[in-house]
Amino acid sequence: MTAVRTLDRYVFGSWVRIFVLTALGFPLVSILINLTDTLNRLLDRGLTPREIVVSYIYSIPENAFIVMPAAVLFATVFTVGAMGRYSELTAAKASGMSFHRVVLPIFVASALATVLAFVVGEVAPGATARQLEIQKTKQARPTSSRYNFVYRADAGWVYTVRSLDVNTRQLKQLLLERQGGGDKYPSLIITADSASYDDAHGTWQVKHGISRVIAGPTHQAAFEFRTLRLRALSQSPADLLAEPKAPDEMRYAELGRYIDALKRSGNDANKLIVEQALKLALPATCLIIALFGAPLAVQNPRAGAAIGVAISLGTTVVFLLVTQIMKAVGSGGLVDPTLAAWLPNMVFLAAGVVLMARVRT
Repeated sequence: MTAVRTLDRYVFGSWVRIFVLTALGFPLVSILINLTDTLNRLLDRGLTPREIVVSYIYSIPENAFIVMPAAVLFATVFTVGAMGRYSELTAAKASGMSFHRVVLPIFVASALATVLAFVVGEVAPGATARQLEIQKTKQARPTSSRYNFVYRADAGWVYTVRSLDVNTRQLKQLLLERQGGGDKYPSLIITADSASYDDAHGTWQVKHGISRVIAGPTHQAAFEFRTLRLRALSQSPADLLAEPKAPDEMRYAELGRYIDALKRSGNDANKLIVEQALKLALPATCLIIALFGAPLAVQNPRAGAAIGVAISLGTTVVFLLVTQIMKAVGSGGLVDPTLAAWLPNMVFLAAGVVLMARVRT
């Protein structure tokens, strides 16, 4: 039993070392290439060397998220391949351990990498936005006021606001719209002079306006009000202060709410559904790619490191190509968007199961 635990620690430690080096090394190489191309432009914008370094530190999560499956594949192929070349697999099998049991620590580590990839993917949008702000590619967000903006909220609501003052918790000259579709779900349009935020209850009190209910060309109603509390207007002043985000700047839950709003408005959300599904599918690839790479690495136990690099790079290129093709197919509606995002994983999972079944244990 002690020997088994020692072997588990050895396999796990070898895998983690290669994974960390690859997961950090690939992003650093990408950052250095990008820095070489943009350094002169960044200096022309007046950035100091310190600001440039800090801005690229914020780019690490996005780059790491993209290369995480490749890092898992490299770690798996090189760990298992080295054990095969140095007859460590043969020794383990001679002691009564099957190949599946020997590589179990790799699958455990890959499962942890899956969780890590999802966490990094959730951190990446905010870090990337901060990088763009430091590099002056994107304007820094205001801290106390905002003027003449449109805010897309949940449930299909769209707010058009003349001014927002966070310090006084006031909105001025606002238009609130929700697109409907008939008698059961009518359109709502609310115009008001102002609104004040009640911190105690977390709601806005809309003042001096008109509310219109539109169920069709001949089914309309309107009434004036002095004060009104609208349940849909639930965002705090700080929430409204935040500028609208592009889909790739949103986390998984944020993107889900945005997709729901688009659907209720009757818009095509297939492309965004694919993007949201990929936020789960890409992390899951870490575990699937380990199942695929482990038996692949022992097909030729005498092969050197060059073969390991070729296998890893070739598999990564094929996977990325298939993913891009399925993104286009899912966005176009030829295949269910969620299925399109997961289909590359399903293909590699099937290939991994077949390879695992054929490997000598």
